[in-house]
Parts: sequence; C-alpha cells; structure tokens
Amino acid sequence: MAEALKPPYLENAGEMGELHAWIVDGKYVREHIDEEFTNFGHHFSFDFIPLKELWLDREAHPDERRFFMAHLLVERRLMAKGVEYDKALEEADRAERKERRRAGDVRVLTHGGKQLPDGRDVHVKLWKRLENSVTVWVVNGRLVRSVFDVDFTEGGHDHVYEFVPENEIWIDDDLDDAERGFVLLHEMHERNRMIAGWPYSKAHDESSRIEHGCRQHPDRLHEALAAEGWE
Repeated sequence: MAEALKPPYLENAGEMGELHAWIVDGKYVREHIDEEFTNFGHHFSFDFIPLKELWLDREAHPDERRFFMAHLLVERRLMAKGVEYDKALEEADRAERKERRRAGDVRVLTHGGKQLPDGRDVHVKLWKRLENSVTVWVVNGRLVRSVFDVDFTEGGHDHVYEFVPENEIWIDDDLDDAERGFVLLHEMHERNRMIAGWPYSKAHDESSRIEHGCRQHPDRLHEALAAEGWE
C-alpha cells in the first residue's frame, strides 16, 4: 500500500478575500508531490494546491513573503481569468519587482545606484572549490531575485545565468540545509551536460529526474555527487 501523504501546512499566513495563504514544508512537497515546486504556488500553477489556497515555501531567512505574495496574487488572478501562464508570469514578475525596488534591495547591490551590480557581491560563503576550478557558492537569494532575476530559485550556474560569474555554481541561502545537497547535484549534473552540448531543457529534465531519485533514496546522494566531480 502506498504511503499516505501528510498535509504540508506549517503556518497560517493570512487571508485575502476568499483566498487563504499557508506556509508549507516545501521540502516535503518536492520529495513527495512535485519536485518542481519552488518558492510558492497556487492552483493554476500546481493543480495539487487547493483552488482557494496560496502556498509559500518555508524560508530559511523569512524576509521575502511580501514579495512572493505580490507575485502570487497577480499571477493567480490572471490565470483564473484564462490568461496563459507566460503572460501571467510576466505581469506577476513586474508586480514583484516593484515591491522589491520599494524595499531598497537594488540600491544595496549598486551601492546607492553608483555602479552596476556584480554577481560576486551576492556571495555569502564559499562552499567548495572543485578540482576543475569550479567554485560552489552559497549566495544571498533575496538579492539575486531583487537585482538579477526575480525567478531565480534554489540554485543556478554560469551556463544558464549570464550574471553568474564564469565557473561558478550558486546555491540559494534561503534553501534549507537538508536540501542543499540535492540541489547541488541538480546544478552540477545540469552544468556538466550543458558543457557536453546538451540543450538546457534536456539537461534540466534529466537533472530533475536524478535529483528526485536521490531525494527518494538519500543514501545514493554521495555517489551521485562524486560522479559529477564532487569529492
């Protein structure tokens, strides 16, 4: 018999009219429902979310909720009216960026608007330098989203994001420590396949499959990372 799923709810995040927002255990959702669940979602982006609920992943540094809510409310409203996801995402990103500018994040990374942002300015700590000279950094995810790409989630690398310095892999500091190894595996595998000539979509899909497999069988993680060059 299949294991029954537990409710992922952690905290009541408030009500907006007929909508109810919840902080959820995103790690559990990614491991047991959909590995593509990211910082937040609603019924029209993830059909397993009840119709009148908004889900926000628990943040390691809980300081972006207002930005995510601005995004969610616009995206869900438009998609409920039949607007296609890509168009709704564009409008929601615009609303989220507006809130982030109000918070002053852009001024922080541009030193008061006096210079262009530099990807190295979001480094929090060096995780590891690999034998092939690639460096893995834990980065300030909030600043990355506010200044470079509002849709940045969990991790990335220089072969996907032009703002990531050459030979760097980034891991979002908003990600729970228990998930960082799985995201690292995804980014390393994806990057290695893209270096070998794979298109992003193919590399991403296979990396997601491998990540999900290791989430289900954590004992395989170390060997999988070693196969990608992590020693």
